[in-house]
Amino acid sequence: MSLPTSTHYDKLIARAQTLEPAACAIAHPCDEPSLSAALEARDLGLLRPILVGPEGKIRDTAAKFNLNLGDARIVDVPHSHAAAEKAVALVRSGEASLLMKGSLHTDELMHEVVARTTGLRSGRRISHVFIMEVPTYPEPLFITDAAINIFPDLETKADIIRNVIDLHLGLGLGEPRVAILSAVEQVTPSIPSTIEAAALCKMADRGQITGGVLDGPLALDNAISPEAARIKGIRSPVAGVAQVLMVPDLEAGNMLAKNLTFLANAEAAGIVLGARVPIILTSRADSPRSRLASCAVAAIYAHHLAQQQAKPLA
Repeated sequence: MSLPTSTHYDKLIARAQTLEPAACAIAHPCDEPSLSAALEARDLGLLRPILVGPEGKIRDTAAKFNLNLGDARIVDVPHSHAAAEKAVALVRSGEASLLMKGSLHTDELMHEVVARTTGLRSGRRISHVFIMEVPTYPEPLFITDAAINIFPDLETKADIIRNVIDLHLGLGLGEPRVAILSAVEQVTPSIPSTIEAAALCKMADRGQITGGVLDGPLALDNAISPEAARIKGIRSPVAGVAQVLMVPDLEAGNMLAKNLTFLANAEAAGIVLGARVPIILTSRADSPRSRLASCAVAAIYAHHLAQQQAKPLA
């Protein structure tokens, strides 16, 4: 397989720039990485930031790091918990169609997102997707779930797959090839993840999961290496050419994504799905380019969801 001449993130950012910028509530952007990412995304036309947090801290951060707030809207609240609560409320009221984590803990933001009466729950389980740009892989590599669901059960795994399929389709990348990972490619009673992988594939056969091509269990090598799949004698439309890697649990996914980032010079954009709107969930260790790619992915997907909701019922 030949490698692309331009990067996947460049293409996503360029596509997002063709869309009307969506309003994004940023919860507690009170450090340089989160505030600069929001403002750079604004300057590139990816989103319209609503900065939710202590106004004094936001302005002090901007002054300290020479960041131009311009006409960005600031919603003054006293602390990070109030920022999370207010940012979610802005989404619920329709004033924002995106949500972004600033300089607060992920748990603090997600606590407000999943609140039963005031949060952003939908009919799906919430899950996280890394959209990886790996220098040695010919297309974007989606890894899920490496940040939200620790030990997902079968039904949660089904929703994780449904979420990532919808994202892949919504980004205009077509029907995804989904590899359900385990340590081995045989169904083995002593490794429960292999049994769940087989069950998920049968759910897809029965129409309980639609929109993607599933195969599993697959070990990582025969999911992404055509040669490894050939040697193992695995014949499927997914083996060796996976676009989505569904991991058995958060620990495996987190280690896989960080291995690619720190040992293979990959970039990792991140987004949370399954809520009413896409949530941009970045880390302080993310590069500025990864943060912009996360914003671009969320903007494209939010536009896709808005189009879907605007379609008349048949």
